[in-house]
Amino acid sequence: MSHTVTIQAELKDPAALEAACRRLQLPLPTHGPVRLFDRIAEGTGIQLDGWRFPICLTDRGELLYDNFGGFWGLPEKLDQFRQAYAIEKTKLEARRQGYPCQE
Repeated sequence: MSHTVTIQAELKDPAALEAACRRLQLPLPTHGPVRLFDRIAEGTGIQLDGWRFPICLTDRGELLYDNFGGFWGLPEKLDQFRQAYAIEKTKLEARRQGYPCQE
């Protein structure tokens, strides 16, 4: 019997962010000033594969990035990261609640 679960993945959990980076073989997240094209933002910076500038997750829950319409980074890479985060966050939450999980 199959169960379909819908999750809205909010990119907030530091452990899930690190696990998603490891999963995709990205540099680990950094916290502090993040250099975007036209400004410096404060938050958690993650350098996606092939992106000129990192994405920035602010403490207010905003996701900031500049990929210049795909010229400075493929949108698919952000989608991959969000998917990896959702997987890792789900695994962490399942384990925290005492459920076994495996992929």
